[in-house]
Amino acid sequence: MSGHSKWAQIKRTKGVLDQKRGLLFSKLSKKISIAVKEGGSTDPVSNYKLKAAIEYAKDQGMPNDNIERAIKNTTNAGEIKEVVYEGYGPYGTAFLIEAATDNPNRTTNNIKHIFSKHGGNMGAQGSVAWQFVTKGQILVERDRDDLSDLQLAAIDAGAEDVRESKEGLEVYTPLMDLQKIKEVLQQAGAKIARADIIKESSQGTDLTEEQKLKVDSLFEELENDEDVIAVHTSANL
Repeated sequence: MSGHSKWAQIKRTKGVLDQKRGLLFSKLSKKISIAVKEGGSTDPVSNYKLKAAIEYAKDQGMPNDNIERAIKNTTNAGEIKEVVYEGYGPYGTAFLIEAATDNPNRTTNNIKHIFSKHGGNMGAQGSVAWQFVTKGQILVERDRDDLSDLQLAAIDAGAEDVRESKEGLEVYTPLMDLQKIKEVLQQAGAKIARADIIKESSQGTDLTEEQKLKVDSLFEELENDEDVIAVHTSANL
C-alpha cells in the first residue's frame, strides 16, 4: 500500500531553497486555515486536524508568528475553498490531490495541464477516492540498525501498523492518536522526520525504477502547484 511518496518527499522538503520557503509557508498557512474551518475550532486541543497541521508546520520550520496568524485568519479561511481532484498517472497509478484555492477554475486548469504534461488525465469524482483511507502517518528516521524497541513502543501506544524500510520506520495510526503516538516515540528516543494526516491507497502499484522516475516527476509537479496542499498516490515510490 502507499500514501505519500514518503521519504522522497521528505528529502525534497528538506532541500527546499530559501526563495521557495515562502511558497511552502503559504501552503502550510492554507492547510492550517482549512483545518480551522473543518474542525470548527481554533483550539488545537479539541481540533485534532488543526493540532496535526500546526505540528507539521513547526516541523517544517514555520515561525510561530506565521502559525498564529494563519489560525486567526478565519476571514480568508472562509474565502478559500478546499477542492479534491482525482486522476490517473502513468502505468495505472491513482492520484488524489487536495487543494485550497480562492479560484477553483484556475486550479482545475493547472491540475489538468500537469496531468496531461506527464501522460496522465483527470478522473471523475469518485473514480479513485474509494481506494484511499485517511489515517495518521509518522516517519521515524533510522539512526541505528535495530529499531525494534521503537516498533514495540509504537504498537504498545496504539499504532495500527509499523513498517520498516532502509530509511527507518513508517508508523500508521488512528487519526485521534497521531500526536499521542508521536510523543511516545519521541520519549523513546525516536527521530521524527514527519508526522501528518495522510490518505493511503489500498491498491498499491509497484513500479520499476525507471517508471518511478516518471511517476515521481508528476507527483513533484503537482506538489509544487501553489494551490495544492497534499498529494496522495497509489504508486509505491
